[in-house]
Amino acid sequence: MRVATDIGGTFTDLVYVDDDGRIGIAKSHTTPPNFEQGVIDVIEKSNINPKEIETFIHGTTVIINALTERKGAKTALITTKGFRDVLEIARGNRPDLYNVRYQKPAPFVPRYLRKEVTERINYKGEIIQPINTSEIEQIIEYFKKENIEAIAVAYLHSYANPIHEQQTVKIIKELWPEVFVTASHEVTREWREYERTSTAVLNSYVKPIASTYVDRLETRLTSIGMSGNKYIMQSNGGTTTFNQSKITPINMVESGPVAGIFGAAVLGQMIGEKNIIAFDIGGTTAKCSLIDNGDVKVTTDYKIEKNNFTAGYPIKVPVVDIVEIGNGGGSIAWIDDAGSLRVGPQSAGALPGPIAYDRGGTEPTTTDANLVVGRLSAKNFDNEVNIEKVKKVIEEKIAKKFNISVEEAALGIIRIANSNMLNALKLISVRKGYDPREFTLVAFGGGGPMHAPALAKELGVKKVIVPVAASVFSAWGMLMTDLRNDYIKTYIRRLDDIDLEKLNSEWKEMEQKAVLQYLQEGVSQEKIVFSRFADMRYLGQEHTVKIPVPNGEWDLNSIKEIISRFHEIHEQHYTFKLEGTPLEIVNLHLIAFGKVNKPKMFEIEATQSSVDNDESAIKEIRPVLYENHGWIDTKVYARELLLAGVSINGPAIVEEQSASTVIYPNQTLKVDKYGNLIIYTGV
Repeated sequence: MRVATDIGGTFTDLVYVDDDGRIGIAKSHTTPPNFEQGVIDVIEKSNINPKEIETFIHGTTVIINALTERKGAKTALITTKGFRDVLEIARGNRPDLYNVRYQKPAPFVPRYLRKEVTERINYKGEIIQPINTSEIEQIIEYFKKENIEAIAVAYLHSYANPIHEQQTVKIIKELWPEVFVTASHEVTREWREYERTSTAVLNSYVKPIASTYVDRLETRLTSIGMSGNKYIMQSNGGTTTFNQSKITPINMVESGPVAGIFGAAVLGQMIGEKNIIAFDIGGTTAKCSLIDNGDVKVTTDYKIEKNNFTAGYPIKVPVVDIVEIGNGGGSIAWIDDAGSLRVGPQSAGALPGPIAYDRGGTEPTTTDANLVVGRLSAKNFDNEVNIEKVKKVIEEKIAKKFNISVEEAALGIIRIANSNMLNALKLISVRKGYDPREFTLVAFGGGGPMHAPALAKELGVKKVIVPVAASVFSAWGMLMTDLRNDYIKTYIRRLDDIDLEKLNSEWKEMEQKAVLQYLQEGVSQEKIVFSRFADMRYLGQEHTVKIPVPNGEWDLNSIKEIISRFHEIHEQHYTFKLEGTPLEIVNLHLIAFGKVNKPKMFEIEATQSSVDNDESAIKEIRPVLYENHGWIDTKVYARELLLAGVSINGPAIVEEQSASTVIYPNQTLKVDKYGNLIIYTGV
């Protein structure tokens, strides 16, 4: 069988698929700081035999946690003479434009640990000044005295010629083999000095933690008898081997969340939906991404900790384009200094968790609010829920402040959370020129099915899909992924004056590198598939647009096709095109997939009856509070008892293990042949 595990802020999820396509799921609490224990716990809870696991895929928040919590290694930087302050200078454009007290983000490497070496390569890759290796030896001695754990090496224009970085890494490994080291060309061959240096530094910063974690996880998996292939989810929507993940761990920065986005795209292909908004609500955050015509958008302009007030830190590796906000099931409701009700971004997390978890939580959360209004059932929690305690905390912390009932306060918490999530959905759709009415919302995560029907109605989305295994859908997405490596190289050439022979040679060289890497990892050549893109712009522009380009040898017809595609995509993004203006290639982007066998989807039993509202699946009838409708006695259905073809009219609730789907009045739910819940929102 194939097994995927995904570590979230609150829960660690597991999904397995057997040869018949049958899906099994399990959930256990995340176990910081020993996250691998949560993986072992959830495997035990699932009752699967580790010896039967043929393929194991893992998604983790270890990297992003190390960065945001500043728990990485003591890191130093070696760079070109005159450029030690590139991390400090950063970029001049700042988000908080009129704030005279604005401060740039503090670099991960303080100035006393940033050292310079005499060397110079120009933008063409030509050596202007040979490297002074004796300076490197002195720097290493200094770093040893400072107890450095990791070193980043980033020289000017090494994307064009990495020879000096390679020499430096060789010397470091000879003189100090124990230290972790990253050269910028190993993580990206794309230009932009600050972003490339930042990426190399952050990779080094998390390298010791990643290496330790992956080794510990591998040891624990081996100890329980697992001998199958082991892979780790990357931020680009593909997987990589455990060994490769230790070399460039920065590629795991959004390891878990992107799997759900990719899974939504795969699900869309299976059921004929190409335009999708993927929406994932977990315990700590809500994440969303837009999939246009089946295309999962990947960007190298990713930044961590970027918001309206700080510029964040750039990471120049391919990451699925995703918007993330601090609103989830564990998000805390609080009242700000102006007396307004707020929800998030602070979260109760796994420990102590919401009040309903009875693990010491003292602050009201979105989960507690959903419990009070009847959308969640106390019977579905792992523990005995003290509902009176939940109500008392909401009353004291929220209701009394506004002189309203506990139920009204709980509904207020949900509406504020929905408002925050709606803003995120607008960021990836309306704000980028897409009409949400042309898209289908795929809702997953523990909280996605509960909030999505209300949000879809507000956004004008006609259809919501709640997939099978919704609460652990990110882990399911991992089961559908291929191995993936991205090779991006800056190659600035005008398209009307390009040497096709040299250009084809560049593509060929990148493909040969990809094939060699996969063959070393045991992937046969017939399973390697390439996809090409080019980052292009009009001559004189600063930034680029990513264009899909043909595989194989390019000729003049290929160039004409690429020019046509560029004008079309540029007009879609920016509402205009400049036909007749010369075009310029900036980056070549090769995606190399190592195809793996995917599990087929299992078709559930179909109903023989044409009668709506399948009565045999009803668990109970309980009062539920709806916005604009008040309390309504609502039928609650067990999802596992719903057959394909069944139709249910709202209001209704469909419950499954660790997720609850809320269908509003005037909405309709239908079950498809795979067991997905299709909700028609009535807009």
